[in-house]
Amino acid sequence: MTHRSTAEEGGPRADGMPMLGLGTWQNDDPDACANAVSTALEAGYRHVDTAQAYGNEAHVGRGISEADVDREDVFLATKVWIDNLAYDDVLATTEASLETLGVDYVDLLYVHWPSRTYDPEETFRAFDELVDEGKVSRVGISNFLPAQVDEAIEHADAPIFANQVEMHPLLQQEELREHCADRDVELVAYSPLARGKVFDVPELTEIAEKHGVSEAQVSLAWLREKGVTAIPKSTSEAHILDNWNSLGVDLDDDDVATIDAVDRTDRQVDPGFAPW
Repeated sequence: MTHRSTAEEGGPRADGMPMLGLGTWQNDDPDACANAVSTALEAGYRHVDTAQAYGNEAHVGRGISEADVDREDVFLATKVWIDNLAYDDVLATTEASLETLGVDYVDLLYVHWPSRTYDPEETFRAFDELVDEGKVSRVGISNFLPAQVDEAIEHADAPIFANQVEMHPLLQQEELREHCADRDVELVAYSPLARGKVFDVPELTEIAEKHGVSEAQVSLAWLREKGVTAIPKSTSEAHILDNWNSLGVDLDDDDVATIDAVDRTDRQVDPGFAPW
């Protein structure tokens, strides 16, 4: 995996994907969502993540159009929901997503969960067709365990570019990280701040005080040290900027080792249809 320096526009990149993005889960207020997206893009973000299930693709698209940033400079990702993963439904709902977002293509299209209507052969046949048509640039998966990653690689003609999963210092995903790295699959971390719980981890607070930064910045910097792309969600301009400034935080080896040693498994997202 190749990573660029933080000096480049949009921050460091993992094979063309900015390693810090704006997540939009649970951000379904039209104005707040659009404003968050435009604020983030104006601040320097170049990666925006949404999903069919979030109900905010129209607001995300509006935020992109309102920002003084060219569409081609924005890495835009969305996800196909678990009820829409049959071949025809993938094609139809992705077309609808593009129309709702107001774009001709997305840079990354994920299978949101390997659940319900997911069938590797049929689902990825549709994804591959969308790639061939230029409507999708890269194929992704989300919430996939190691064996399911391999199954996806087997059935997709296009490379599996990324696996988006919950990851933060309280859920470090070491086995999955190694598995994906061995297969050249990028890891994207949702809920990278453990839905605020990183602020209550003494080790992170100590490192944050040492560097004069926030615990959120420490968590995001640690993920970057692991080669993982983070997509923290926020509607607050202050938090959007605080997260962006994590790109200037350089953890030393002792900091990383201290966070690595946090021995907790605190999963924040655990629906009944999850594969684990």
